[in-house]
Amino acid sequence: MKKTMIFGGVLAVLLIGFIIFIQNVNMNRLGTDQYFVQVQEGTRVEDKSDNGEKYVYYEYNLEGFDKEGAAKTLTFTAHKELRKEAYLRVYVKKTSVSSYQEVQASELPGPAKLKLDALGK
Repeated sequence: MKKTMIFGGVLAVLLIGFIIFIQNVNMNRLGTDQYFVQVQEGTRVEDKSDNGEKYVYYEYNLEGFDKEGAAKTLTFTAHKELRKEAYLRVYVKKTSVSSYQEVQASELPGPAKLKLDALGK
């Protein structure tokens, strides 16, 4: 009886920990390389889903830099138009962008910031 209660308690703690982990961790960002980009003009694309419903997304093709300043051309889509000249941290798995988030200029690594500033001029 005592062993069953201990086992149940440990199982409950593991389950609660797993639920908290899943809610707070973006799985698309695990095991990725990070690049930094500055948003420029995106291409507005209108398309239809299989059921005929129209939808709009924006495609971006931007030059990104990692924390050492190495360059890579990144292509990704967004469901809304991104704020022009905003800085993004882009998460790349192999050859495709899996996620992104907006960051402040102060959060950019030095080499990446220098290269992005040079692109903007």
